[in-house]
Amino acid sequence: MSADQRAPRRRYNPRNPSQLSAEAPRLSGSAGHGASPPPSNRGLAGAGTAGNERLTAATGILLILLLAVIGVTLLRLSSLISVHLFVGLLLIPPIALKLASTGYRFMRYYTSDPAYLKRGAPPILLRVSAPVVVASTVAVLATGVALLFVGPESAGILRQLHKLSFIAWGAFTALHVLGHLPDLQKTFLTERGGRVEYNRLAAGRTGRAISIAGALLAGVVLAIVLIPHYGAWSHFEAFHHHH
Repeated sequence: MSADQRAPRRRYNPRNPSQLSAEAPRLSGSAGHGASPPPSNRGLAGAGTAGNERLTAATGILLILLLAVIGVTLLRLSSLISVHLFVGLLLIPPIALKLASTGYRFMRYYTSDPAYLKRGAPPILLRVSAPVVVASTVAVLATGVALLFVGPESAGILRQLHKLSFIAWGAFTALHVLGHLPDLQKTFLTERGGRVEYNRLAAGRTGRAISIAGALLAGVVLAIVLIPHYGAWSHFEAFHHHH
């Protein structure tokens, strides 16, 4: 009889802490399809590269929707100038969140974080256009806020800079968005049972929801606080529209 045959079989005792720790990997690995997600999936943050990508993509979708409103206001700026100013100010915190999430990935990758190195860098075209997108974004927001405070009578070259930076920003941002579209489905969706569905087990989803909602709320507050400064531009656009 071999030594393995002579050794007594240990009965599993769930009250034994050492045996629990030994059995944990096997038990977790054999969890069924309907098993609950690990604790990190229910936390406020986490998910590493996947969580960062989802935050970036979700914020980007929000920005596209708000920018569509900006585009509509440009068609009738004289009558929609107040909406243009409100949404433009509302955009600032969500854009800051987007820059923070992409900047975080940039920092982790170039500081040789293993997870981000394994995920890899974005395609070369996106990496080349990213600095232009960031610079033009900052230029559009900075000149827009400056115009709000200086008023239409003193706009001068500042207004031209705002227009030029907006054109550059729109062109490079469109290129950037198109470059990310192929990865959008992989970021949010998963294939299960032959069907493509939304991945509900994304780690840190509560934290992402709080971050996006907080940025949106901050934008609304900022836009409301600065409403008294809209008057000069509203009167200016209305005057030029009628004359």
